[in-house]
Amino acid sequence: MEATLDIAKVTSKGQVTIPKDIRELLGVKTGDKILFTGNPDGSVTLRNATMQAMRDLQDAMDGAAEEVGLRDEEDVMELVRQVRAEKRVAR
Repeated sequence: MEATLDIAKVTSKGQVTIPKDIRELLGVKTGDKILFTGNPDGSVTLRNATMQAMRDLQDAMDGAAEEVGLRDEEDVMELVRQVRAEKRVAR
């Protein structure tokens, strides 16, 4: 079921001010980018592009730690120590 949350007016330049309640709902702050997605039914979905990028990255990385043998924080810290040591040797 759809619910109308708010309404906004389009200016002569095609600009719309996103109402405060909607910005808060999306977690949008000054400087953030908005992702507009067209849906098959003709509706458009707005998303906080920064948050969507983080979700996409999380989805892409899902399972990667296990694949390389990282089981806990200590494994991660050991990997960080190894990478730092390799960088020191490379200099």
